[in-house]
Amino acid sequence: MRILLSNDDGYDAPGMQVLRNIAAKLSDDVIVVAPAKEQSGASRSLTLHDPIRIQKFSDTEYAVEGTPTDCVMMALNNLFKDNPPDLILSGVNRGANLGEDVLYSGTVAAASEGTLLGVKSIAISQCILDAEQIYWETTEKLAPEIIKKLLEKDWGAGTLININFPPVPVEEVRGTEVTVQGQRDLSNLLIDSRVDARGRDYYWLGYRPSLGEPGEGSDLHAVSVGKVAITPLNLNLTDKGLMGDLNEALS
Repeated sequence: MRILLSNDDGYDAPGMQVLRNIAAKLSDDVIVVAPAKEQSGASRSLTLHDPIRIQKFSDTEYAVEGTPTDCVMMALNNLFKDNPPDLILSGVNRGANLGEDVLYSGTVAAASEGTLLGVKSIAISQCILDAEQIYWETTEKLAPEIIKKLLEKDWGAGTLININFPPVPVEEVRGTEVTVQGQRDLSNLLIDSRVDARGRDYYWLGYRPSLGEPGEGSDLHAVSVGKVAITPLNLNLTDKGLMGDLNEALS
């Protein structure tokens, strides 16, 4: 099995080394195509107005001056088009990709692009409550067996798997749960207003590391009680249940 690794935290991010360790337990044929610098929040954006440059570290390792989507596109359509991967692992993200995060996440975007191109893809994130204590070992130890079990099933076309590991030591993980995508309130959004040296206003956008009060069955709830949240995401956003009503309204 050939495995492609990518992420949105950047080629040199700590989570990429964790992902390498995970992949090494699954295969000895691993390739890396990741952004040259952090692309968190890039979602599924493409680099269309600047050239894309690629730094080659070896025949199996590349850093791309572009987004996570650029990385997967370059890997499958250029760098490894003659020997494409069987599986794409994106991550391990430094922080959660829960609820509405999946719409902004570059980590999920890399897995989404792989799915569109017909490759089984998994996004992996390590949730954080304390930036001084990141439990990378939780993801590294548990992910390989979870991935093996997932690969035994046919997910169907257009579906990727989003996995979030709880912010606890591995011995405190309370199992896994297959979940729906949750939804936060806006209480964790942080807009930091500042003034620069020339007296002009500017802002930093960010999120506090909070889970809110999520409903049971959601990815947010699973992580909040110490479980690994495993969420199948389908790329077809059509609201099929509404189509009949709309046809009736427009007839």
